[in-house]
Amino acid sequence: MSEETKQQQEEQVKEDHEEVVEEVFAEELQDAEQETDEVAQLQAQLDESENRYLRLRADFDNFRRRINTENEAKEKYRSQSLITELLPALDNFERALNIEADNDQTKTLLQGMEMVHRSLIDALKKEGVEPIDAVGQEFDPHLHQAVMQTEDDQYGSNIVVEEFQKGYKLKDRVIRPSMVKVNQ
Repeated sequence: MSEETKQQQEEQVKEDHEEVVEEVFAEELQDAEQETDEVAQLQAQLDESENRYLRLRADFDNFRRRINTENEAKEKYRSQSLITELLPALDNFERALNIEADNDQTKTLLQGMEMVHRSLIDALKKEGVEPIDAVGQEFDPHLHQAVMQTEDDQYGSNIVVEEFQKGYKLKDRVIRPSMVKVNQ
C-alpha cells in the first residue's frame, strides 16, 4: 500500500471517528435535553402538588378556626333560648309586684313574690343577662324599639321618655330590645 492510500485510509478513519463522536455527542446532547425536560416536568408537578397541599392546609386551618368560633358562640349563648322563654314570665312578675297591697296577707304574698323575682334576676345575671337602660338615654335602634313619639320640652331630641317593656342583653347580644316612647 502506498503512502497516499494509507493517509487516505487514516483520514477516512479520522472522519469516521469524528462522525461517530459527533453522533454520540448528538445523542448525549439529546439525552441531556430529554432529561432536562423531564426534570422541568417533575419540578412543575412538584410545585403544583406543593401548591395544592398549601391550599388544602389553609382551607383546613380556616375550617378549624370557623368550627372553634362557632363552638365558642354556642357555649357563650347556650342559654339564650331558655332566657327568651323566661322573659314573659319575668314581665308578669314585675307587673304583679306593681300591685298595691291593702292588707297584710297581700303584703306577705308580695314579699314572697319579690324574693322569687330577686332569685330569678340573680340567676339571669349569673348567666350574663343585663337589662337595657332606656329612660333618659339617647334612642339607639340596636337597643330600643320605638313604638311611640312625643313632644316634651323636658327632654332633648331623640331621648327615650318612657319604657313600655324592658329590654335585655345576653352578654353582648340584644335578646329583646326595649319598647319605648321617644321624644322628637
